[in-house]
Amino acid sequence: MQKKIRFMETTVRDGQQSLIATRMKLEEMLPILETMDNAGFDSIECWGGATFDSAMRFLKECPWERLRTFRKYFKKTKLQMLFRGQNVLGYKSYPDDVVEAFVYKTIENGIDIMRIFDALNDIRNLESSVKALKKCGGHAQLCICYTTSEIHTTEYFINLAKSMADMGADSIAVKDMAGLLTPAAAHALVTGIKAAVKLPLHVHTHYTSGMAAMTYLKAVEAGCDVIDTAASPFAMGTSQPATEVMAEALVELGYDTGLDMQKLLEIADYFRPLREKALKSGLLDPKVLAVDVEMLKYQVPGGMLSNMVSQLKELKAEDKYSEVLAEIPRVRADLGFPPLVTPSSQLVGTQATMNIISGERYKVVTKETKEFVKGMYGKTPALIKDEIITKIIGEEKPITVPPAALLEPALPKAKSEITEYMEQEEDVLSYALFPQVALDFFKHRHTMKYGIDTTLTDKENPIYPA
Repeated sequence: MQKKIRFMETTVRDGQQSLIATRMKLEEMLPILETMDNAGFDSIECWGGATFDSAMRFLKECPWERLRTFRKYFKKTKLQMLFRGQNVLGYKSYPDDVVEAFVYKTIENGIDIMRIFDALNDIRNLESSVKALKKCGGHAQLCICYTTSEIHTTEYFINLAKSMADMGADSIAVKDMAGLLTPAAAHALVTGIKAAVKLPLHVHTHYTSGMAAMTYLKAVEAGCDVIDTAASPFAMGTSQPATEVMAEALVELGYDTGLDMQKLLEIADYFRPLREKALKSGLLDPKVLAVDVEMLKYQVPGGMLSNMVSQLKELKAEDKYSEVLAEIPRVRADLGFPPLVTPSSQLVGTQATMNIISGERYKVVTKETKEFVKGMYGKTPALIKDEIITKIIGEEKPITVPPAALLEPALPKAKSEITEYMEQEEDVLSYALFPQVALDFFKHRHTMKYGIDTTLTDKENPIYPA
C-alpha cells in the first residue's frame, strides 16, 4: 500500500507574509485561485496571522470580503487560517465575547479549519476558541509552538499534545516559526506525538535556518500526515519549503501526495512575475531569502529580526545590533523561556533593545513587558524568578488566573462607537481588534463609496457645496 502525505498550501498567507510582509493584494491572487483549488491540496491557508491587520492597514481591503471571495473561488479545497487563541488576530488578550463572536463569523464566512495557538503554549488561552468552534462545527487544529530551551523537551511537547487532544482537538499541528526544528528532533517529536495521540498531525516550519526540507523528510518518515509548503516563487528563506520540490522528492520516495504536478508548475509560473515585481520594488528584500545561521544560535525568527533592525535604525543605533542579538536569549530566559512567536517575539525583542540602548538591564521597561510579567499574556513555560518580577513590576503580584477572566465584554462598546460607519456585523470585530486601523479603513471605505472624505469637516471638504 502506497504511503500518503498531504500538503497545506501557504502562498497566499504565510508565504507572502514571510517574504513580502502580507502586501499581496486580493486582485493579484484571483486569476490563479481556480488552478490552486484543483491542484489537490489538503487545505489552503488563506487567512489569519498578520493578513487581517495588513489588509485594512496597508491594502485598504476588507479582510472579511477577502475571505468571502476565497470561499467563492475555492469550491473543492478546505480553507484554513491561523488564529492566536485569546489574542485572536491581535497582540493582547481579548475578552471571551470577542473571541467567540470572531470564531462564529470566521466559520460563517467560509473557513473550515482554524489552526489555534497560544504564544506561551498556555492551553487555558485556547479554551474559549475551541468551545466556540465546536458549537459552530469548525475543525479545531490545536497548535504547539515549537522552541528549544531547558524546559522544552520532547516529553514536554508530547504532554502538550495529549492535553490538546483531551481538550477536543480534531488535529494537532507543530508550528516551528523560527526554523529551529532539526531533522532528528522532528523525527523524535513526530514519532512521540503519533504514538501518544491518535489524531492527524501537521508539521509547519520555515526555511530560515536552511534545514526545513530535511526536517520535513524526517517528519514524513516518522508518520506526520500533512506538511506546509509554498509555491516556489514565495518559498524558501523565511518562508516554507517549495511545494514542487517537496512533492517531486516525496513522489520519488514512494509517497502519494495527491497533487497534480502540472498544476503546481502553472501556479509557480503565475506567482513568479509577482515575486519579480516585489524584488524590483524593494518589497522583497534579498536578505530574507538567505540562510540565517545566527538564528540557530539566538533563536530569532526572521520577522522578529527585521523588526529589531527597524527599531535600531529609528534609534540610530545600528552599531548595537550584535549586542541586542546577544541580549535576546538572556531576556527570554528572564521571562520564563517563552517561544518567540507573535506577540512574545516582539515583546522580547523590544525589551532586549531597550536594555542595550539604555545601558542598564530593565532600566527602561516597556508596558508590554510589565503586562507580560503580571501574567496578562498567560502562564510562562518556566517560572519567572522573584528578582526579575520585583525589578520589572515592583511589589505588584502577578495574576494566577487566565487573563481573559479579568476582562469585561467589549463588543457592546465597540458597536456603539462605530455606528456611523458600520456596514456589516463583522465591522464590530474588526474595530474591537484594531480600533484605529479599522476606523481609518472604514473612513476610506466610506470615501470610496460616497465620494466624501470623512476625515475632514463639512467646511473643509471640497465635495460639500459651499
